[in-house]
Amino acid sequence: MTKQINETFLKAARGEKTEHVPVWYMRQAGRSQPEYREIKEKYSLFEITHQPELCAYVTRLPVEQYNVDAAILYKDIMTPLPAMGMHVEIKGGIGPVIDNPIQSLTDVEKLSEINPEEDIPYVLDTIQLLTQEQLSVPLIGFSGAPFTLASYMIEGGPSKNYNKTKAFMHSEPRAWFALMEKLGDMVITYVKAQINAGVRAIQIFDSWVGALNGEDYRYFIKPVMNRIFTTLREENVPLIMFGVGASHLALEWNDLPLDVVGLDWRLPIAKAREMGIHKTVQGNLDPAVLLAPWEVIEEKAKAILEQGMAEGSYIFNLGHGVFPSVKPETLKRLTDFVHEYSAAKLDR
Repeated sequence: MTKQINETFLKAARGEKTEHVPVWYMRQAGRSQPEYREIKEKYSLFEITHQPELCAYVTRLPVEQYNVDAAILYKDIMTPLPAMGMHVEIKGGIGPVIDNPIQSLTDVEKLSEINPEEDIPYVLDTIQLLTQEQLSVPLIGFSGAPFTLASYMIEGGPSKNYNKTKAFMHSEPRAWFALMEKLGDMVITYVKAQINAGVRAIQIFDSWVGALNGEDYRYFIKPVMNRIFTTLREENVPLIMFGVGASHLALEWNDLPLDVVGLDWRLPIAKAREMGIHKTVQGNLDPAVLLAPWEVIEEKAKAILEQGMAEGSYIFNLGHGVFPSVKPETLKRLTDFVHEYSAAKLDR
């Protein structure tokens, strides 16, 4: 028997009317869930993602616990990089560490193309398990964007200021654009494989691109992003863009051939609409608010909902990922509140 799929999230992403505002949370799988923490005592992130049954369980948990309108595949933006020849290790308390960073055009030229079916079959198997058997909501696939991936590849790990990345970009433009070309090809191949396996929407995380000013973004980054989204449009799934601290780039994203502009908490939705962003907007409760008393959470969520529903199509989310210290029952209560409050408003 085929499962009935709740398509509220997909309708909102496409700009269609919905009976309530759909909800999902970045980093909704794991971290704050006791079941996940128990699994993490036995397995690393990479070990979880290499086991489709276990990875599908972790992806599915928040849908069952919080009643959200979409699932997002549990994996890391580093997942495809080992297949390109990067030596990636996820170190606790640090994040992704790469011991063979990119330093020259020669290093860029050595990067391999990926073959998802051979290099990351476990990702595709997880998607198929979830979409064919387990989920009653759409599954969102994702990829890191070229700038954010390049920042790890050049810096060798997380960075606060991206000095090495920016210096490489400005001093080695030929190597930089070659790297963007290779990463653009990888993102397209990787995302298409996820769509073919069954994901119903894609989010591109350019987590750290807010480190750039608008002029550098337009020259060094926007061409590859335009190519990625233009190519992926042919796949006919909603495409979402998100980054942190990148409010000054929101209009640049609005120009791209994508469906949903994701906002962090720094740019109010009403202001984004005034600026001329009329695509579907996703966001943007500050995740720190989830640690406040419920009365505060409700007040902040209500204000964001009012802005989101005032004009155009809207998807409720956080402005970044769920903190590990957030209580699962808070996310469940928030989901219920968003559904009920928006349904009452939209029914008028």
